[in-house]
Amino acid sequence: MIEDPPLLTMARNWPRPTAATVEKFRNTPTSFIVDALGGRGALDWRIKPIGTVMPFAGIALTCNCGPADNLALCAAVAKCQPGDVIIAATNGFTASSVVGDLLLGIAKNRGAVAFVTDGLVRDQNDIEALGLPCYAMGATPNSPARNGPGEIGLPIQCGGLSIASGDIVIGDRDGVVIVPHRLIEEVLVNLKAVRSAEAAMLAKVRGGLTEVGFVAGLLAGERVRMVDI
Repeated sequence: MIEDPPLLTMARNWPRPTAATVEKFRNTPTSFIVDALGGRGALDWRIKPIGTVMPFAGIALTCNCGPADNLALCAAVAKCQPGDVIIAATNGFTASSVVGDLLLGIAKNRGAVAFVTDGLVRDQNDIEALGLPCYAMGATPNSPARNGPGEIGLPIQCGGLSIASGDIVIGDRDGVVIVPHRLIEEVLVNLKAVRSAEAAMLAKVRGGLTEVGFVAGLLAGERVRMVDI
């Protein structure tokens, strides 16, 4: 006889960056962090802020809900700690929402700093009034069930990336970026160089720069063919 699967599978623990480490990413544009990651690291471009843009930085707490179900999300909220960003994977399901303002309100009360999903939410006006950064594919009034099965704290696929609890999550108007836990220190080192280069280039642009440096050399070289039309 095949036994019924568990309704929920939950990781006992995972690495958790310190608050001081997370603070080093706060107020950093997601584009800077992507550059420090080597050009990638953002979730699907359709995952954007719901309502007012509220940038955030925090620690990933993952849950795999699957389509039209949020039992795992309810359990993730129950396990949420201050500084967490709850990330709910739905396999990109868009026929129902995965959460509304009430559950997100409980998450905020527990110290969550943001919510991210590759699915939809509902109660947009109330979510905006809640003041908890919420990033999703969009919204629908349709509601989910709470049947399971689901997973909490285990690695998930969400928005085109693999995400693990303990990764650092940063969001702003451009979208959401994931810094894998194993790369945190490397990215922080790279960020110093990115910030310096960006500041230097910005100063040149504001000073009247009229061309991109490498393009002048390219146009003057042998790799460009000129044709008459």
